[in-house]
Amino acid sequence: MAKLKITETILRDAHQSLIATRLKTEEMLPILEKLDSVGYNSLEMWGGATFDTSLRFLNEDPWMRLRLIRKAVKNTKLQMLLRGQNILGYKHYADDVVIEFVKKAIYNGIDVIRIFDALNDVRNLETALKATKNEGAHGQAAISYTISPVHTTETYVDLAKELESMGADSICIKDMSGLLTPYYTFELVTAIKKAVKIPLNLHSHSTSGLASMAYLKGIEGGVDIIDTAISPFALGTSQPPTEPMVATLQGTEFDTGLDMNKLNEIAEYFRPLREKYMEDGLLNPKVLGVNINTLIYQVPGGMLSNLVNQLQMQNAIDKFDEVLREVPRVREDLGYPPLVTPTSQIIGTQAVFNVITGERYKIVPKEVKAYVKGMYGKSTVPIKEEIVRMIIGDEEIISCRPADLIEPELENMKKEVNQYLEQDEDILSYALFPQIAMKYFEYREAQKYSIDNNLIDNEEKTYPV
Repeated sequence: MAKLKITETILRDAHQSLIATRLKTEEMLPILEKLDSVGYNSLEMWGGATFDTSLRFLNEDPWMRLRLIRKAVKNTKLQMLLRGQNILGYKHYADDVVIEFVKKAIYNGIDVIRIFDALNDVRNLETALKATKNEGAHGQAAISYTISPVHTTETYVDLAKELESMGADSICIKDMSGLLTPYYTFELVTAIKKAVKIPLNLHSHSTSGLASMAYLKGIEGGVDIIDTAISPFALGTSQPPTEPMVATLQGTEFDTGLDMNKLNEIAEYFRPLREKYMEDGLLNPKVLGVNINTLIYQVPGGMLSNLVNQLQMQNAIDKFDEVLREVPRVREDLGYPPLVTPTSQIIGTQAVFNVITGERYKIVPKEVKAYVKGMYGKSTVPIKEEIVRMIIGDEEIISCRPADLIEPELENMKKEVNQYLEQDEDILSYALFPQIAMKYFEYREAQKYSIDNNLIDNEEKTYPV
């Protein structure tokens, strides 16, 4: 058995899960050299919600973050999370946008792209995976793990085989809700390892309290890589902590070979940042505990907080438990989709409307209608006819790959944003988040104008006419 490899998530999923992706680039830069020296399999540092948050809340260019981290990290692979045809947004984009985004991500420094689809519809992974391989990067295809009466070990084994045949360089079991139980993890990992030859990565969240134990059984079953977070930003809705996993495996056949002293120095760096975000209120103690609702309702931690926000806005927080009970019903109605962005938002919002109005499907958001029409891809099992009629009436359901219906978008995007362009990547930022990117471009322009004026003032003071 080869040494177990570890992907460190502190620069992406760890702070996305605990503090809504609010770590700033300037807070990452001082520790990058140390992170690079550890010997991680990779550093997950981009994708997911980092792109949106950088532009929307931090007034940062996500492309610049990638370049700065790449410049500092010389020995370790940089990894990102991509939502297949959704890229980093919440809808499907045209193939030309997907291909160009992948090209630019790799050009700017990404080595490994983990590609997933919320419905496990492999048609939605094809373009991104092919583009990744064409650019010479590592394409990791992810299985969005969930539990339901129709999801079986055989389901996941067949999916793993299909992903391998599509050209994936490795496969990730992506347990976004922390639903994997330890002994079932052993069963699932063992079955997939027998069926495919490429490496297997295990990703989970500690939301239900099971993830560290599931990792251990997964390692015994033959998993090659696990995702962990350095301890100050671990546990709760984040990943299991790096240091205890490394310590657990020391002296065994799975020994990671990572230096505990270096890991401790990294933890010491992030500890004050954890305290800062706790004092600021961004790190809510509620996300740090074990939430058994995860196992009962299969609701990921991020979805739980989103449901709370929606109900608070409606002055209906007293309906929280009722909404939680409604989520599995809506999920069953809609063909048992895994609950991960964007399907978690789609199912959650519909559950809220069903409870608040007191009548199921009286109000149906446009995203739910689009989902039922097949615009996000194929549901795990067909949606019952009576539910389809209730939601979209006699409207047509598509059977093709959703992106086949989208015309190329890049050229038009370039024209719309041309006056603000400072780099080719700006077109992609605008393509994914038009309004948010435009606000950022205007902010960047204002900052530039302010700096120019300061320079003029300084020049006048230094060189009087």
